[in-house]
Amino acid sequence: MELAVDMRHITMRFPRVVANRDVNFSVRKGEIHALVGENGAGKSTLMNILYGLYQPTEGEVWVDGQKAQLHSAVDAIQLGIGMVHQHFMLIPRLTVAQNVVLGAEPRTGAVVNRSKMYDEVQQLSDRYGFSLSVREKVRNISLGMQQRVEIAKALYRKANIIILDEPTAVLTPQEIDELGKMLKRLKELGKTIIIITHKLKEVMAFSDRVTVLRAGEVVDTVETLHTSAEEITRLMVGRDLVLERRDNPHIRDEVMLEFDHVSYRDRLHDICFQVRKGEILGLAGIDNSGQKEITELMAGIIRPTSGRILLDGQDITELSITERKKRGIGFIPQDRQSSGLVLDMSVANNLVLGYEYQDQYHRGICINYKVLASDAEKKIQEYDIRPADAAVAARTLSGGNQQKVVVARESSRASRLIVADQPTRGVDIGASELIYDVFYQAVAQSKAVFLSSLELDEVMLLSDRIAVIEEGRITGIVDARTATRHQIGKLMTSGEEEVTA
Repeated sequence: MELAVDMRHITMRFPRVVANRDVNFSVRKGEIHALVGENGAGKSTLMNILYGLYQPTEGEVWVDGQKAQLHSAVDAIQLGIGMVHQHFMLIPRLTVAQNVVLGAEPRTGAVVNRSKMYDEVQQLSDRYGFSLSVREKVRNISLGMQQRVEIAKALYRKANIIILDEPTAVLTPQEIDELGKMLKRLKELGKTIIIITHKLKEVMAFSDRVTVLRAGEVVDTVETLHTSAEEITRLMVGRDLVLERRDNPHIRDEVMLEFDHVSYRDRLHDICFQVRKGEILGLAGIDNSGQKEITELMAGIIRPTSGRILLDGQDITELSITERKKRGIGFIPQDRQSSGLVLDMSVANNLVLGYEYQDQYHRGICINYKVLASDAEKKIQEYDIRPADAAVAARTLSGGNQQKVVVARESSRASRLIVADQPTRGVDIGASELIYDVFYQAVAQSKAVFLSSLELDEVMLLSDRIAVIEEGRITGIVDARTATRHQIGKLMTSGEEEVTA
């Protein structure tokens, strides 16, 4: 079978780590090839080499049977390679069509031919079944549509090889299904697709072959039809790993947190619920239903328009973020890069971000860097943050390891409540297991966990009760032990109020 990509003996060394070690990776023309592995396994580094963002320390890259000289993304684009990054690179104030053609606009003389631009992008959308609203501003479209815009950008530049980095990380279940259909259509039209992903359900549903990386080395490449999610997991982490629902004997009658008729602008309407000590309360709903606002109200990032928020029976509605941290609320935001970390700061500094006021980190008016470093080393070991180097900048870590930094910082200091918004987004199954264990340990210590996730399977696996939200209203609170996907799905879309637990 003819190869679209053949990466031979690729080694990539950075000053403190070897990201890829003697990797051989080949992709057949016209296939969907999944590249999987734990966070920090070297997947994104390998694809950044293929896209010309890194030059390998050793090895060669061949594209369509020719040895490639990839010194930049421009070189990759000229060879028909496009890449859609996990964090989209779009300009919100521009229209869909303007984003698609940016830097390659059709012109009449020196002037952009706007009519031709919209016609060309509309034709491209129609050809690939993208259903893009080409004149709509990007800031007004869903994340799923934004991803289509990114793919359209690559196709507009004649890409035949398309790399997708964590393509389902920000998508709803419905959008994931649509993405699968889209990728198969692209394959039928002769495109070659490489997907970097942690979600084995999508690997099994979308791909033709799977290559597994572990610690920067290729473990195996297998035909998807001849393997299973369990086998891929074993190849990824080197052991059997089963995520099962656990009984929670730690729930108590005392209320830890209460929303008392809380509303927020036009986003939330008369929200009422309680989180008990020792309980994991899940929040389920389709994307953009008000979940983010609820978690930010808990953390003190925004204030309600009306209603009260109570912690241990005390009104904390007007308390600042810092005051809530002091009272034992830890917050894991859904966007680790923009809200959870300062990317140019070291891992050690990020592990105390927002908690610098604590006496243990001070020697008089100065920061006690010895204590800070010791604390960072302990958390790096406990939460398996890779590479195990407190001095490196947070931006050099993989997305999953960046998430571990946020989880380590917030969960270790939350004495009452952990508020977690999409805590396993873009995180591999091994890291998900670690995060789940953090939540289980928290409730065993009589803390409470509030879990907001678009992954319904995750909410059902972890939660004791599940609150369902639709268009800013709680439509039901159900017992997670007995609730069905059908019941929760109906509450997510029906608007019928059915509080049962």
